[in-house]
Amino acid sequence: MNPISSTGGPSPRAVLRTGWASLLARFCFGLLVFELITGLAITFAGFNAAIQWSVIVHTVAGLIMILPTSVYCLKHWQDYRRYGMSQVVLLGWVALWGLLVCLVSGCVLTWQGLFGIKTTEVWRSVHFYSTLASAIGIVPHVLISFFRVLQGNASKPAKQFVLATVLCNVSGLILIGALTVSYSGVPYVNQLPEDYSYLYGKERPFAPSLATTDTGGAFDARTFDGPQSCGTAGCHEQILKEWQPSAHRYAAMDPIFQGIQKVMADQNGPESTRYCGGCHDPISLFSGSKNIFTDNLTGSHGYDEGISCLACHAIRETDIKGNANYVVTQPNEYLWQWQTEGLGRVARDFLIRSYPHEHNQLSKRAFKQAEYCAACHKQFIDQEVNRVGWVQLQNQYDNWAASHWNVKGDPSKTVECRECHMPLVDSTDPAAGDPLDYNRDPSDRKHRSHRFLASNQLIPQMKQLEGWEEHTRLTEQWMGGKIEIPEIADKWRNGPIVKVSLQAPDEVQEGEDLPLRVVMTSNKVGHDFPTGPLDIIQSWLEVTVTNEVGELVFASGRRDEKNFIEPGSFLFKAEPVDQYGNLIDRHNLWEMVGVRFRRALFPGYSDTAQFSIPCTGGLADKPKDGDWKEEQTVTSPNMKGGDYTVTAKLLYRKVDQFLLNFLFGETNTVTSPVALIDSAEIKIKVKPNSDTSLNPPAPTPTDRLVSLE
Repeated sequence: MNPISSTGGPSPRAVLRTGWASLLARFCFGLLVFELITGLAITFAGFNAAIQWSVIVHTVAGLIMILPTSVYCLKHWQDYRRYGMSQVVLLGWVALWGLLVCLVSGCVLTWQGLFGIKTTEVWRSVHFYSTLASAIGIVPHVLISFFRVLQGNASKPAKQFVLATVLCNVSGLILIGALTVSYSGVPYVNQLPEDYSYLYGKERPFAPSLATTDTGGAFDARTFDGPQSCGTAGCHEQILKEWQPSAHRYAAMDPIFQGIQKVMADQNGPESTRYCGGCHDPISLFSGSKNIFTDNLTGSHGYDEGISCLACHAIRETDIKGNANYVVTQPNEYLWQWQTEGLGRVARDFLIRSYPHEHNQLSKRAFKQAEYCAACHKQFIDQEVNRVGWVQLQNQYDNWAASHWNVKGDPSKTVECRECHMPLVDSTDPAAGDPLDYNRDPSDRKHRSHRFLASNQLIPQMKQLEGWEEHTRLTEQWMGGKIEIPEIADKWRNGPIVKVSLQAPDEVQEGEDLPLRVVMTSNKVGHDFPTGPLDIIQSWLEVTVTNEVGELVFASGRRDEKNFIEPGSFLFKAEPVDQYGNLIDRHNLWEMVGVRFRRALFPGYSDTAQFSIPCTGGLADKPKDGDWKEEQTVTSPNMKGGDYTVTAKLLYRKVDQFLLNFLFGETNTVTSPVALIDSAEIKIKVKPNSDTSLNPPAPTPTDRLVSLE
């Protein structure tokens, strides 16, 4: 520390400026040691409030020491610059350059933490290794000098130097402890209500749902709350905007879910609604809101958030059994985590950016597997629910796993859930880029959309959720197969999700029947079409024949003035029944024991609807399909000689009108939007009887196949 004078003793000027007696030297070295201790603690100690306060104090102390340390290093260099190379001098140079890089990288990280969207891994690594380099230089540099002066007459200033360093660090650690005591985050109350009903025993508090916590007990409702806080200060603003009108967001507030949940609670008791809570309302489930003595089965936190950011990202493991068979953990909380404005929000954002390891734990490789989705996108009921026995319900996962879209062990040929329903979008999000995907890299400037596009356009519009117009438009494009996904274009198909084609002869003779076949082929659906609760979902064919002036001569699949689909229409859906054979038509699945009718398309497969249309007027024949229950009774005007247009449309709506009327009353005006999946159109000619002798027999329907894409 002390350069030697020409007489062999310490230089008085050096002792005053940068020696053991220098106040500047004591101040700078004390802060350097404090920064080293807190930096190592931040890097290697566990996540807790004290460490987070250490990040803040470490940063503030680092900013405070920049100027005095720079002045000290300059003066120290001036005092030593004429001295020849030695061990002490070499260590001093190592310490000086390491400290310089450490200070610069610290300033960069502080700027990124305050004003950026994340701190970069490169700068964090530079800061860490430059800290080690400066420590490797400074510690032996000071110790060698210290032991030398102990042998001379400068031992008292040196001991005072050490004492000042100790006092500085003890004071700093006491300050961190005091700050931690003053505020260490939200005090969660992880307890179920005292009157909680353990219908299936205390070891299964959330049954009949299979969802559970890693502790087996309750989580405070605030645990998974606050997704709005994820979209502040340029962090996950895009992802939050995508999530707001999504099915995950409104999973609990959905009026249809709420109505069915109420009926289920009235019939079977509030505890039974825990069966639904694991997938639709996890916040309420784990906080104990679905209780026999609770008026509001969906608490305020769960209602507005549904499947919030943390509710999904905190899932630790899943099982393909379904029925919400997952284990969720309580995420460690950052200080001021739920603040969305003010100084608290600034501090929270700074902590997450500057100390990101714990936050990064929320993103994991499990997200990249279809098995992660299977926990909720696979459903069954068993004796605990229907009092009879096990029945499989909607099952997207097994459909996909058994389909041609799943090529085990080869992601380049497999199309997974996230690749379709969470396509990549251009991103400024800090989560952009992914080094773990086979077809991505860390700098691709994209993230996976959190709209979870599928067939959900009713509730966003009904609830007027943020961004519902854009979400509805994209959903309709998605259902029509008009959204391209470039990253999987080489293994996904083009065109509509289900293709519609028409087969009919070019010409028929007046007095004959027009044979018509409509072929529907699952083109690029990863599971059954339609999928989900087929007791309420409807996809059907609307077939029309019009003459040259646009007059309707035949129709099937129309909706009446009350939005009911006319009897005899070709319909994809299911008709579940209870143990007495009664139709399950109120989504009362807790009474279901089987299905009397089910029609859906497996991936890559086709289905056909056949019609026989008379060309002499009168009544059209009933469709040639034994599964149809009603007789087609559309009256057609005389279909005399002339040109006719045949149109077939495959339509879809999420909820049938009967259920909406049941839930919202007979005066209900709510109806589910109808989406067009695909359509086909052909022209046919009916030849008059007068030309019978000149015309060849009408070709069979298989003579022509027309498809409009």
